[in-house]
Amino acid sequence: MNESKIITIEPEKRSGKPCIRGMRITVYDVLSYLASGMTYQEILEDFPYLTQEDILACLSYAADRERQTLIVKT
Repeated sequence: MNESKIITIEPEKRSGKPCIRGMRITVYDVLSYLASGMTYQEILEDFPYLTQEDILACLSYAADRERQTLIVKT
């Protein structure tokens, strides 16, 4: 999966935070829902314009950011 086609950053949208496909829902929003215990299915039901691929792209984006943080610290 290529999250770069799903995760977009636009300075005028949500203060430049990473969003999903140019929409106003951020990677942080999706990760917060997952962290609070929501399942993929619950998120998809609450936000029918999202796809499972969108959720996986958020997880991939977060994992890549964490990896980059670890590389910088070592």
